[in-house]
Amino acid sequence: MRFWSDRRVIVTGGNGFLGSYVVDSLRERGCREIIIPRSSEFDLRQQEDVIRLYGEYSADIVFHLAAAVGGIGANREHPGSFFYDNLMMGVQLMEYARQFGIPKFVAIGTICAYPKFTPVPFREEDLWAGYPEETNAPYGLAKKMLLVQSEAYRQEYGYNSINLLPVNLYGPGDNFDLETSHVIPAIIRKCLEARLRGDQSIRLWGDGSPTREFLYADDAAEGILMAAEHHNSSEPVNLGSGHEISIRELAEEIRNLTDYDGKIVWNTDKPNGQPRRCLETTRARDRFGFEATTTLSEGLHHTIDWYVESRRNSPSIELNAAD
Repeated sequence: MRFWSDRRVIVTGGNGFLGSYVVDSLRERGCREIIIPRSSEFDLRQQEDVIRLYGEYSADIVFHLAAAVGGIGANREHPGSFFYDNLMMGVQLMEYARQFGIPKFVAIGTICAYPKFTPVPFREEDLWAGYPEETNAPYGLAKKMLLVQSEAYRQEYGYNSINLLPVNLYGPGDNFDLETSHVIPAIIRKCLEARLRGDQSIRLWGDGSPTREFLYADDAAEGILMAAEHHNSSEPVNLGSGHEISIRELAEEIRNLTDYDGKIVWNTDKPNGQPRRCLETTRARDRFGFEATTTLSEGLHHTIDWYVESRRNSPSIELNAAD
Protein backbone atom coordinates (compact mmCIF):
# COMPACT_ATOMS: atom_id res chain seq x y z
CA MET A 1 0.00 0.00 0.00
CA ARG A 2 2.81 2.44 0.91
CA PHE A 3 4.54 1.72 -2.39
CA TRP A 4 1.61 3.09 -4.42
CA SER A 5 0.20 5.82 -2.19
CA ASP A 6 2.52 8.57 -3.41
CA ARG A 7 3.10 7.40 -6.99
CA ARG A 8 1.53 8.77 -10.16
CA VAL A 9 1.10 6.16 -12.89
CA ILE A 10 0.12 6.15 -16.55
CA VAL A 11 -1.82 3.10 -17.75
CA THR A 12 -2.14 2.87 -21.53
CA GLY A 13 -5.10 0.69 -22.39
CA GLY A 14 -6.48 1.37 -18.92
CA ASN A 15 -10.05 1.28 -20.22
CA GLY A 16 -9.50 -2.06 -21.93
CA PHE A 17 -9.98 -5.59 -20.67
CA LEU A 18 -6.74 -6.22 -18.76
CA GLY A 19 -6.22 -2.49 -18.17
CA SER A 20 -9.44 -2.19 -16.19
CA TYR A 21 -8.26 -4.94 -13.84
CA VAL A 22 -4.88 -3.27 -13.39
CA VAL A 23 -6.51 0.10 -12.66
CA ASP A 24 -8.89 -1.47 -10.11
CA SER A 25 -5.97 -3.24 -8.43
CA LEU A 26 -3.98 0.00 -8.30
CA ARG A 27 -6.87 1.75 -6.60
CA GLU A 28 -7.23 -1.08 -4.12
CA ARG A 29 -3.54 -0.65 -3.28
CA GLY A 30 -4.03 3.02 -2.54
CA CYS A 31 -2.78 4.61 -5.76
CA ARG A 32 -4.52 8.00 -5.99
CA GLU A 33 -3.11 9.34 -9.26
CA ILE A 34 -3.84 7.16 -12.30
CA ILE A 35 -3.73 8.65 -15.80
CA ILE A 36 -5.54 6.71 -18.53
CA PRO A 37 -4.87 8.25 -21.96
CA ARG A 38 -7.93 7.93 -24.20
CA SER A 39 -7.44 7.12 -27.88
CA SER A 40 -9.68 10.05 -28.83
CA GLU A 41 -7.20 12.37 -27.10
CA PHE A 42 -3.86 10.64 -27.64
CA ASP A 43 -3.02 8.49 -30.67
CA LEU A 44 -0.14 6.52 -29.19
CA ARG A 45 1.11 5.58 -32.66
CA GLN A 46 1.94 9.24 -33.26
CA GLN A 47 5.17 10.73 -31.93
CA GLU A 48 3.68 14.14 -31.16
CA ASP A 49 0.85 12.62 -29.12
CA VAL A 50 3.23 10.53 -27.02
CA ILE A 51 5.39 13.60 -26.36
CA ARG A 52 2.28 15.60 -25.44
CA LEU A 53 1.10 12.84 -23.07
CA TYR A 54 4.36 12.84 -21.12
CA GLY A 55 4.57 16.61 -21.23
CA GLU A 56 1.12 17.01 -19.69
CA TYR A 57 1.37 14.19 -17.15
CA SER A 58 4.58 13.49 -15.28
CA ALA A 59 4.64 9.97 -13.88
CA ASP A 60 6.64 7.57 -11.76
CA ILE A 61 5.64 4.40 -13.66
CA VAL A 62 4.17 3.69 -17.09
CA PHE A 63 2.17 0.51 -17.61
CA HIS A 64 1.96 -0.12 -21.35
CA LEU A 65 -1.08 -2.37 -21.86
CA ALA A 66 -2.56 -0.77 -24.97
CA ALA A 67 -2.50 -3.12 -27.96
CA ALA A 68 -4.22 -3.96 -31.21
CA VAL A 69 -5.30 -7.56 -30.57
CA GLY A 70 -7.67 -10.25 -31.80
CA GLY A 71 -8.13 -13.96 -32.39
CA ILE A 72 -6.80 -16.03 -35.29
CA GLY A 73 -9.32 -14.56 -37.73
CA ALA A 74 -8.51 -10.95 -36.85
CA ASN A 75 -4.77 -11.65 -37.06
CA ARG A 76 -5.18 -13.15 -40.53
CA GLU A 77 -7.29 -10.20 -41.69
CA HIS A 78 -5.09 -7.42 -40.29
CA PRO A 79 -1.44 -8.57 -40.03
CA GLY A 80 -0.08 -5.26 -41.30
CA SER A 81 -2.04 -3.00 -38.99
CA PHE A 82 -1.44 -5.29 -36.01
CA PHE A 83 2.31 -5.14 -36.68
CA TYR A 84 2.49 -1.39 -37.28
CA ASP A 85 0.17 -0.27 -34.49
CA ASN A 86 1.79 -2.41 -31.80
CA LEU A 87 5.34 -1.65 -32.89
CA MET A 88 4.87 2.11 -33.07
CA MET A 89 3.08 2.35 -29.74
CA GLY A 90 5.69 0.35 -27.86
CA VAL A 91 8.81 1.90 -29.37
CA GLN A 92 7.70 5.50 -28.89
CA LEU A 93 6.18 5.08 -25.44
CA MET A 94 9.38 3.58 -24.04
CA GLU A 95 11.69 5.99 -25.87
CA TYR A 96 9.96 9.11 -24.62
CA ALA A 97 9.42 7.69 -21.14
CA ARG A 98 13.21 7.49 -21.01
CA GLN A 99 13.64 10.99 -22.40
CA PHE A 100 11.15 12.46 -19.93
CA GLY A 101 12.89 10.75 -17.01
CA ILE A 102 10.03 8.45 -15.99
CA PRO A 103 11.74 6.04 -13.56
CA LYS A 104 10.09 2.76 -14.60
CA PHE A 105 8.36 1.32 -17.67
CA VAL A 106 6.30 -1.89 -17.40
CA ALA A 107 5.86 -3.46 -20.84
CA ILE A 108 3.19 -6.12 -21.35
CA GLY A 109 4.22 -8.50 -24.11
CA THR A 110 2.49 -11.59 -25.44
CA ILE A 111 2.80 -15.33 -25.45
CA CYS A 112 2.50 -15.09 -29.25
CA ALA A 113 6.15 -14.00 -29.28
CA TYR A 114 7.28 -17.58 -28.62
CA PRO A 115 8.39 -19.79 -31.53
CA LYS A 116 5.75 -22.01 -33.11
CA PHE A 117 7.37 -25.22 -31.91
CA THR A 118 8.67 -24.15 -28.52
CA PRO A 119 9.30 -27.09 -26.14
CA VAL A 120 6.59 -27.32 -23.49
CA PRO A 121 6.52 -25.80 -20.95
CA PHE A 122 7.64 -22.52 -22.54
CA ARG A 123 10.74 -21.17 -20.83
CA GLU A 124 11.82 -17.57 -21.22
CA GLU A 125 15.19 -18.78 -22.52
CA ASP A 126 13.45 -20.25 -25.60
CA LEU A 127 11.99 -16.97 -26.88
CA TRP A 128 14.59 -16.68 -29.66
CA ALA A 129 14.66 -20.35 -30.69
CA GLY A 130 12.51 -19.94 -33.82
CA TYR A 131 9.81 -18.04 -35.70
CA PRO A 132 6.36 -17.53 -34.12
CA GLU A 133 3.22 -19.28 -35.35
CA GLU A 134 2.37 -17.75 -38.71
CA THR A 135 -1.17 -16.54 -38.07
CA ASN A 136 -0.10 -14.19 -35.27
CA ALA A 137 3.60 -13.69 -36.03
CA PRO A 138 3.33 -9.99 -37.02
CA TYR A 139 1.60 -9.17 -33.73
CA GLY A 140 3.94 -11.37 -31.69
CA LEU A 141 7.10 -9.95 -33.27
CA ALA A 142 5.95 -6.34 -32.86
CA LYS A 143 5.41 -6.90 -29.15
CA LYS A 144 8.67 -8.84 -28.92
CA MET A 145 10.56 -5.70 -29.92
CA LEU A 146 9.72 -4.31 -26.49
CA LEU A 147 12.09 -6.92 -25.09
CA VAL A 148 14.87 -5.92 -27.48
CA GLN A 149 14.30 -2.25 -26.73
CA SER A 150 14.26 -2.83 -22.98
CA GLU A 151 17.55 -4.71 -22.98
CA ALA A 152 19.20 -2.18 -25.31
CA TYR A 153 18.06 0.80 -23.25
CA ARG A 154 19.20 -0.77 -19.99
CA GLN A 155 22.61 -1.45 -21.53
CA GLU A 156 23.12 2.02 -23.05
CA TYR A 157 21.12 4.32 -20.76
CA GLY A 158 20.63 2.30 -17.58
CA TYR A 159 16.88 2.67 -18.09
CA ASN A 160 14.65 0.56 -15.84
CA SER A 161 12.02 -1.25 -17.87
CA ILE A 162 10.57 -4.72 -17.35
CA ASN A 163 8.84 -7.17 -19.71
CA LEU A 164 6.00 -9.47 -18.72
CA LEU A 165 4.51 -12.19 -20.95
CA PRO A 166 0.97 -13.09 -19.88
CA VAL A 167 -0.53 -16.26 -21.30
CA ASN A 168 -4.05 -16.22 -22.83
CA LEU A 169 -6.28 -14.07 -20.59
CA TYR A 170 -10.00 -14.36 -19.88
CA GLY A 171 -12.59 -13.21 -17.37
CA PRO A 172 -15.55 -10.87 -16.86
CA GLY A 173 -15.37 -7.88 -19.18
CA ASP A 174 -13.68 -9.82 -21.99
CA ASN A 175 -14.36 -9.13 -25.67
CA PHE A 176 -17.29 -11.27 -26.87
CA ASP A 177 -17.39 -9.96 -30.45
CA LEU A 178 -17.17 -13.12 -32.58
CA GLU A 179 -15.15 -11.30 -35.25
CA THR A 180 -12.33 -10.31 -32.90
CA SER A 181 -12.66 -12.33 -29.68
CA HIS A 182 -10.36 -15.01 -28.36
CA VAL A 183 -11.33 -18.61 -27.82
CA ILE A 184 -13.02 -18.61 -24.39
CA PRO A 185 -15.49 -15.75 -24.95
CA ALA A 186 -16.19 -17.01 -28.47
CA ILE A 187 -17.15 -20.50 -27.27
CA ILE A 188 -19.20 -19.12 -24.37
CA ARG A 189 -21.20 -16.87 -26.67
CA LYS A 190 -21.72 -19.56 -29.29
CA CYS A 191 -22.95 -22.07 -26.72
CA LEU A 192 -25.33 -19.66 -24.99
CA GLU A 193 -26.83 -18.31 -28.20
CA ALA A 194 -27.18 -21.79 -29.71
CA ARG A 195 -28.96 -22.97 -26.55
CA LEU A 196 -31.34 -20.03 -26.70
CA ARG A 197 -32.15 -20.61 -30.38
CA GLY A 198 -32.38 -24.36 -30.01
CA ASP A 199 -29.55 -25.02 -32.48
CA GLN A 200 -28.42 -28.64 -32.63
CA SER A 201 -24.74 -27.81 -33.12
CA ILE A 202 -22.10 -25.11 -33.06
CA ARG A 203 -19.01 -24.85 -35.28
CA LEU A 204 -15.55 -24.14 -33.91
CA TRP A 205 -12.28 -23.48 -35.71
CA GLY A 206 -9.67 -26.21 -36.22
CA ASP A 207 -9.82 -29.76 -34.92
CA GLY A 208 -9.67 -29.08 -31.17
CA SER A 209 -6.26 -30.69 -30.70
CA PRO A 210 -4.14 -27.61 -29.81
CA THR A 211 -3.54 -26.98 -26.13
CA ARG A 212 -3.63 -23.67 -24.35
CA GLU A 213 -3.05 -22.24 -20.91
CA PHE A 214 -5.36 -19.56 -19.55
CA LEU A 215 -4.86 -16.94 -16.86
CA TYR A 216 -7.76 -15.21 -15.11
CA ALA A 217 -7.49 -11.46 -15.69
CA ASP A 218 -7.64 -10.58 -11.99
CA ASP A 219 -4.67 -12.89 -11.36
CA ALA A 220 -2.80 -11.30 -14.28
CA ALA A 221 -3.31 -7.83 -12.80
CA GLU A 222 -1.96 -9.04 -9.47
CA GLY A 223 1.14 -10.43 -11.16
CA ILE A 224 1.73 -7.20 -13.09
CA LEU A 225 1.60 -5.06 -9.94
CA MET A 226 3.80 -7.45 -7.98
CA ALA A 227 6.36 -7.22 -10.77
CA ALA A 228 6.15 -3.42 -10.80
CA GLU A 229 6.81 -3.40 -7.06
CA HIS A 230 9.65 -5.92 -6.87
CA HIS A 231 11.14 -6.73 -10.31
CA ASN A 232 13.89 -4.62 -11.89
CA SER A 233 15.41 -6.57 -14.78
CA SER A 234 14.94 -6.60 -18.56
CA GLU A 235 14.80 -10.39 -18.58
CA PRO A 236 11.30 -11.44 -19.70
CA VAL A 237 8.99 -13.10 -17.18
CA ASN A 238 6.10 -15.44 -17.98
CA LEU A 239 2.78 -14.91 -16.21
CA GLY A 240 0.58 -17.99 -16.28
CA SER A 241 -1.42 -20.54 -14.36
CA GLY A 242 0.65 -23.61 -15.21
CA HIS A 243 -2.46 -25.56 -16.34
CA GLU A 244 -2.60 -26.87 -19.93
CA ILE A 245 -5.88 -27.91 -21.58
CA SER A 246 -6.80 -28.86 -25.13
CA ILE A 247 -9.29 -26.69 -27.01
CA ARG A 248 -11.52 -29.76 -27.38
CA GLU A 249 -11.57 -30.29 -23.59
CA LEU A 250 -12.12 -26.58 -23.02
CA ALA A 251 -15.07 -26.54 -25.41
CA GLU A 252 -16.66 -29.51 -23.66
CA GLU A 253 -16.27 -27.86 -20.26
CA ILE A 254 -17.86 -24.63 -21.48
CA ARG A 255 -20.65 -26.60 -23.20
CA ASN A 256 -21.45 -28.28 -19.87
CA LEU A 257 -21.21 -25.06 -17.85
CA THR A 258 -23.62 -23.28 -20.20
CA ASP A 259 -26.10 -26.19 -20.22
CA TYR A 260 -25.86 -26.51 -23.98
CA ASP A 261 -26.66 -30.06 -25.10
CA GLY A 262 -25.92 -29.69 -28.82
CA LYS A 263 -22.94 -31.05 -30.71
CA ILE A 264 -19.62 -29.39 -31.36
CA VAL A 265 -18.62 -29.57 -35.03
CA TRP A 266 -14.96 -28.89 -35.78
CA ASN A 267 -14.23 -26.87 -38.91
CA THR A 268 -10.94 -28.44 -39.96
CA ASP A 269 -10.61 -26.10 -42.93
CA LYS A 270 -9.72 -23.38 -40.43
CA PRO A 271 -6.22 -23.16 -38.86
CA ASN A 272 -5.43 -24.53 -35.42
CA GLY A 273 -2.86 -21.90 -34.50
CA GLN A 274 0.14 -22.85 -32.36
CA PRO A 275 0.08 -26.59 -31.49
CA ARG A 276 0.72 -26.24 -27.75
CA ARG A 277 1.00 -23.47 -25.18
CA CYS A 278 1.93 -23.97 -21.56
CA LEU A 279 4.30 -21.81 -19.55
CA GLU A 280 7.09 -22.42 -17.11
CA THR A 281 6.19 -19.95 -14.36
CA THR A 282 9.06 -20.48 -11.92
CA ARG A 283 10.74 -17.16 -12.72
CA ALA A 284 7.65 -15.13 -11.71
CA ARG A 285 7.42 -17.03 -8.44
CA ASP A 286 11.12 -16.68 -7.66
CA ARG A 287 11.58 -13.05 -8.74
CA PHE A 288 8.48 -11.47 -7.22
CA GLY A 289 6.37 -14.18 -5.60
CA PHE A 290 3.54 -14.46 -8.12
CA GLU A 291 1.37 -17.58 -8.39
CA ALA A 292 -2.12 -17.72 -9.94
CA THR A 293 -4.92 -18.52 -7.49
CA THR A 294 -8.06 -18.83 -9.67
CA THR A 295 -8.76 -22.26 -11.16
CA LEU A 296 -10.02 -22.50 -14.73
CA SER A 297 -13.38 -23.86 -13.58
CA GLU A 298 -13.87 -20.98 -11.14
CA GLY A 299 -12.84 -18.42 -13.73
CA LEU A 300 -15.18 -19.85 -16.38
CA HIS A 301 -18.11 -19.75 -13.95
CA HIS A 302 -17.43 -16.07 -13.19
CA THR A 303 -17.02 -15.22 -16.87
CA ILE A 304 -20.20 -16.98 -17.99
CA ASP A 305 -22.23 -15.39 -15.18
CA TRP A 306 -20.90 -11.94 -16.09
CA TYR A 307 -21.72 -12.35 -19.78
CA VAL A 308 -25.22 -13.62 -19.09
CA GLU A 309 -25.91 -10.67 -16.81
CA SER A 310 -24.42 -8.16 -19.24
CA ARG A 311 -26.67 -9.40 -22.08
CA ARG A 312 -29.83 -9.85 -20.03
CA ASN A 313 -31.37 -6.59 -21.21
CA SER A 314 -29.83 -6.53 -24.68
CA PRO A 315 -32.30 -5.52 -27.42
CA SER A 316 -30.81 -8.03 -29.85
CA ILE A 317 -30.81 -11.20 -27.77
CA GLU A 318 -31.81 -12.14 -24.25
CA LEU A 319 -29.77 -14.72 -22.39
CA ASN A 320 -30.90 -16.38 -19.18
CA ALA A 321 -28.51 -18.00 -16.77
CA ALA A 322 -28.50 -21.77 -16.61
CA ASP A 323 -29.99 -23.14 -13.40
